[in-house]
Order: sequence, then structure tokens, then C-alpha cells
Amino acid sequence: MSLAPLLDAPAAIQLHAFAAMAAFALGIVQLAAPKGTLPHRTVGWSWVVLMVIVSMSALWIHELRVWGPWSPIHLLAIFTLAMLPLAVLHARGHRVAKHRNAMIAIFTGALVLAGIFTFLPGRIMHAVAFGP
Repeated sequence: MSLAPLLDAPAAIQLHAFAAMAAFALGIVQLAAPKGTLPHRTVGWSWVVLMVIVSMSALWIHELRVWGPWSPIHLLAIFTLAMLPLAVLHARGHRVAKHRNAMIAIFTGALVLAGIFTFLPGRIMHAVAFGP
């Protein structure tokens, strides 16, 4: 395992990857920790900011090209940017079940599922984890 392939990547990819790793770690903490507490809200806001960084930086990554410079990951980034404020509004409106479902969907889709694809052969994270 070596961070060299990631550190040699363009800045947008580095920002995207490190923000995604931090968001994944905080997301695990959020899922395991008590809900509705001040720490939950504080970590939650940090997670939202990280997910905005993950999503915005994804818009400047064009390694996979399906439709011109775009790929399905760009659709996921747009979906995440639309869902984050909605999920926050659910929390502020005390619609706990809707907030929980939206946040779990974002975590699962934008971090877990999308993250799995980054470990496919030929991708930077595959080189980080398994070598070139």
C-alpha cells in the first residue's frame, strides 16, 4: 500500500479522495453514535461540508468519460448536492425518519458504492491499495 499514486494525481482528485475518506470515517462515527446530541449535530455539519467538497470536486474530475467529459459519477455528485440540503431541512423540521433515510442513502450511494468502484483495476485507489 502506497499513497504515491494519489499524491501524484491532480489536485482535484487528491481533494476529492481525502475528503471522501474523511467523510467515510465520520459517517461511520455518525451511524454508530447516539443521535440528536450536540456531538451528533456538530459531526453531522462537518460531514455535510465534507460531502459538499467531495461532490464539488467530483465535477472537476474527468478520468472516466461516458458522455463527452462526463460520467455517471457526475450525476451522483449533482444528486448528492441536491439531497444534502433536503436531508438537513428534514433534521431541522424534526422529520427524523426522512432525515435518517436521506443521510443513509447519501452515505451508501456516494461513499460506499461509489467508493467500491474506485478500487477497480486501473483506478488510482486500486494502485494505492494494491500497487500498480
